[in-house]
Amino acid sequence: MTRRVVVTGASSGIGEATARLFAARGWEVVGIARRADRLAALAAGTGIRTIVADLTVAADVARVRDEVRALGPLHALVNNAGGAFGMASVEHGDPADWRAMFEINVVAVKSLIAALLPALRDGARDAGHADILTVTSIAAHLAYEGGAGYNASKAGAHMLTAVLRLELAGEPIRVIEVAPGMVKTDEFSLVRFGGDRQKADAVYDNVEAPLVADDIAEAIVHAIELPGHVNLDLVTIKPVAQAAPHKVIRGALTPKG
Repeated sequence: MTRRVVVTGASSGIGEATARLFAARGWEVVGIARRADRLAALAAGTGIRTIVADLTVAADVARVRDEVRALGPLHALVNNAGGAFGMASVEHGDPADWRAMFEINVVAVKSLIAALLPALRDGARDAGHADILTVTSIAAHLAYEGGAGYNASKAGAHMLTAVLRLELAGEPIRVIEVAPGMVKTDEFSLVRFGGDRQKADAVYDNVEAPLVADDIAEAIVHAIELPGHVNLDLVTIKPVAQAAPHKVIRGALTPKG
């Protein structure tokens, strides 16, 4: 049986790593992102099908729905696309940044789930179960200064996921949340700091073994490939050097005593 998965934000970082790992594991992968050139590079040599779309645009979501439904049953959806914009306080934060974070981290997730649920129900009939996995953040669960807009939007995604699990109870559709901590990727911090490479690099400076995209991809694929009666409601993943969003150890990790 061919298993089919949609992965959003597939043009870079966690999304790209996840799409590649699913493909390597024999899944038929549909990768969605805004950047056509990056998706073309992903498709080359992997067999991954791609759809260029902005999931904050209703017409694009409808087009994704139609293209995915045309392929047949959908067995898993990985909502990975998201972002953080700025580190300003509640007092000084730009409302435009907040709106952008809520659009991509919450509203787009809701829109795509609603659009693809019929295909996922077909997948559940086909395989016995289907999966909806949303990548949030430890910021959804723990507040930190400068994170208010991101904290609030990811907390929104966390609650959306929790409510969806209740609403789908009785159907063979697992609802999973993966909440990463510090993950060193090419773009996350760079986008957050408006392209300031020095500030972006400083986030990971002298941190022993921050997580990388492949670490999160492994957790995502593992959760979805578990037996269908096993649901990992919430998976929290941090590097050992990070005890909390605001407590990151810089320098070597050494035993005491």
